[in-house]
Amino acid sequence: MYRSALTKLQAWKDKPNRKPLIIRGARQVGKTWLMKEFGRTSFANTAYINFDNNRRMKILFEDDYDLKRIITALQIESGEKITPQDTLIIFDEVQEVPQALTALKYFYENAPEYAVIAAGSLLGIAMHQGTNFPVGKVDELQLYPLSYREFLLATENAPLVDLLDHLDWPLITTFKSKYIDLLRQYYYVGGMPEAVAAYVERGDFAEVRTIQNALLAAYEQDFSKHAPNNIVPRLRMVWQSIPAQLAKENRKFIYGMLREGARAKDFEVALQWLADCGLIHRVHRVSKPGMPLKAYHDLTAFKLYLLDVGLLAAMGDIDVRTLLGGNDIFVEFKGALTEQYVLQQLIAEVGVTPYYWSSEHGTGEIDFLFQLAGTIVPLEVKAEENLRARSLRSFNEKYPGLRPVRTSMSDHRKEEWMENWPLYAVGKL
Repeated sequence: MYRSALTKLQAWKDKPNRKPLIIRGARQVGKTWLMKEFGRTSFANTAYINFDNNRRMKILFEDDYDLKRIITALQIESGEKITPQDTLIIFDEVQEVPQALTALKYFYENAPEYAVIAAGSLLGIAMHQGTNFPVGKVDELQLYPLSYREFLLATENAPLVDLLDHLDWPLITTFKSKYIDLLRQYYYVGGMPEAVAAYVERGDFAEVRTIQNALLAAYEQDFSKHAPNNIVPRLRMVWQSIPAQLAKENRKFIYGMLREGARAKDFEVALQWLADCGLIHRVHRVSKPGMPLKAYHDLTAFKLYLLDVGLLAAMGDIDVRTLLGGNDIFVEFKGALTEQYVLQQLIAEVGVTPYYWSSEHGTGEIDFLFQLAGTIVPLEVKAEENLRARSLRSFNEKYPGLRPVRTSMSDHRKEEWMENWPLYAVGKL
């Protein structure tokens, strides 16, 4: 299974001023596989150390940060000889030994010739619990579920990816039906590596859903295992409300849907915990499309999305026939799945931070706004071949000089005031 992050890792390896690298990402997005595959393909050998329930490593990093002593111990623990230029050192589940995170600072300052990568599913939590995080002494990489582009590669559709990479619109349009069929499959399967691997190997949608439900159950078990006891009920409320929140026509997060009288301050810690784990994306409202957008974001108004479109379909209990074949009563949630999909591609492929805009009186809304190539892009999302864009046109008249984009199942087309990008190509924006 190809991950585009491998290219980023190779660029990191080749940097003249390379720092130790921290890979962040939710549980089961493929961090361990990625690190080991990078070691296998780009280094002579790999020294892999898992810190989970590893008392020897806890003791090792408690004493001091004598790197000669640490390297010797890592060689014994991994069974691999560690040489500066030929060995990748991997610290997995590093949040279990916070002192090992601190040690990365000393690798950078005193032994930068060693290639060190650290990862952990709960690194974001560790960083917010007072861990002595080596700020400025490490590089960071966020790993997400497989994007639609990576899904196409995994399902042996590299020629379709090549057309997208070159934006060959005439040929892309010729094979439109294939892109759409595969996109609907992606809505169901999503990008969690285990679910994608099962689908690629056996094509069994029922098995995919079993894997997704097991992942969702594991995430909820993590709440009880790792979160403070006093916020676990609130974590569950927020987590389980997401499909219903997104099923509304206005997808703004409403605290009152959690329980009567719920207030923001009661759930802020729970929201932050889920975000730190990489399980949710919080998309904030901006009051105006000013540069930079972050200066105009409204902390009190946001939409909440999951980490993966397939997991959202599983939480919503959307069966495969409804998703692949269409259903008249499925229209509203189809819009939610489409927004979830677009959000993931914007973050993972385009590499932007999305916001949304709505008027003060709620009479207009733009699904996503983001900064790209020195301008602000307002993006309206349509689930099917919908060429209406009243909100987008009104917004463009109010705020001219931007780069309006609509994404739908319709073909690529450029109009005088806006551009339509097919949903299956939105990752190439």
